[in-house]
Amino acid sequence: MIAVTFALPAESSEFLSRLKDKSRADRNGIRVIRGKIDDRDIEILHTGVGEKVCRQRVEKFLQDHQFDLLITTGFAGALNDELQPGDLLLAKNFSTIDLNERGLSCSSLPIHVADLLTVSALIDSSNERNKISRASNAAAVDMETEFIARACATHGIPLLSLRVITDTPTQPFPAPPSVLFDIQQQRTHIAVLTKFFLAHPRRIPSLVQFARRISRARKTLANALVSIVRSQVGAIDRNGLGRFG
Repeated sequence: MIAVTFALPAESSEFLSRLKDKSRADRNGIRVIRGKIDDRDIEILHTGVGEKVCRQRVEKFLQDHQFDLLITTGFAGALNDELQPGDLLLAKNFSTIDLNERGLSCSSLPIHVADLLTVSALIDSSNERNKISRASNAAAVDMETEFIARACATHGIPLLSLRVITDTPTQPFPAPPSVLFDIQQQRTHIAVLTKFFLAHPRRIPSLVQFARRISRARKTLANALVSIVRSQVGAIDRNGLGRFG
């Protein structure tokens, strides 16, 4: 069985639409979605955004349950403009298997291989992105992968970290991160979002463009995930735990 983790349903909706025989279940107090790609069984977990909720949900998800492979995936923000919205990034510092060595494929989709950095907050400003890029040598950031990687290492589960870029220094968020998402409550407040754009109507076109980028990114990511699952053949070496072993 393959596990796939996303932070939020906004990231997973396109991939979920590709599953057949979908069902939902509660396991250890968390909601799990099950389905199939061809004859391959898939379990999907939404980890939530940030360390606290992610660690809690992933530990319950992996408790007394063994997977052949866990793919941690979703959106990421680029730290430089070498990556563009819609680009796929394979995080080499977190992944413990190699796509080519394991007979896995993303079909003809190009994948950038670089380091991913897990951070504690959404990063908005170009200056902050550039500063983090210089300090870390990472190409992009997310808020969950480090904690998922450590849990996989503890449980002996091979990990593939694949992200799609949604924002860059020159194509940033259309509003401050606090307006777009409340990490404490794990939700977007529509009233807060509406109030902001009513007060800043010139930003509405950038919101529309951002929504279109998100839609395209979801489709790109879903296509890649389906290709990987379909090409997943043979047993995966459980001893290849990389830097987290």
